[in-house]
Amino acid sequence: MSALLSINSLQKSFGAVVVADATTFEVAKGEAVGILGPNGAGKTSLFNLITGALRTDGGTIGFAGRDITNAPAAARCKMGIARSFQIPQPFGGMTVFENALVGATQGAGLPGSRAQAHALSVLEDTGLIDKANMRAGALSLLDRKRLELARALAAKPQLLLLDEIAGGLTDAECGALIATIQRIHAQGTTIVWIEHVVHALLAVVEKLIVIDFGRKIAEGAPKAIMDSAEVKEIYLGIAADA
Repeated sequence: MSALLSINSLQKSFGAVVVADATTFEVAKGEAVGILGPNGAGKTSLFNLITGALRTDGGTIGFAGRDITNAPAAARCKMGIARSFQIPQPFGGMTVFENALVGATQGAGLPGSRAQAHALSVLEDTGLIDKANMRAGALSLLDRKRLELARALAAKPQLLLLDEIAGGLTDAECGALIATIQRIHAQGTTIVWIEHVVHALLAVVEKLIVIDFGRKIAEGAPKAIMDSAEVKEIYLGIAADA
């Protein structure tokens, strides 16, 4: 499989705090990749660098064969990169449908009736069609997270970045969300997913990357990564010689 996203020697720090330390990896087209790491490891900062919300201090970001290191955030969205946020950020005064419509018009660039039809289709896929006319600010946590997903999908992304979308959900809610993400991935969408709810992540991804203090410490098949002594020590707090 060819690489859709290429991260090469990415560097970013805020004073003495390093959030990307020569980070290098690739994500193939159609792949689902999970990113693990303790709080403060630099996971969300990595997404901010990929989407253009942060500027790099060094290294390059490639997407679909193009160097996008210095491309504006809006341009990256139009190229096909969309994300959800760890804390849902809907347009609270707008309806669920209007939120999805923003993604369809501003992200996917669809006009009029085509944008409306696409927004409705995405709400159907994410289980929100019955709440299309509800004000987004009145949604439950699960539905706000579904709306984060729907708004990102409405932009017709080639690459979908999910930031702790399962956090705070009950087991039943998490199971429903996993099923939705599995369906999206089966349709061919490339996914990079940051998550602390490990069982949710393992239900979807084909590869895991573990980072700590901005440094990639492991990359590979999920079972091998979760069995790694270094990963258990850094991420799970289990001493390597225990």
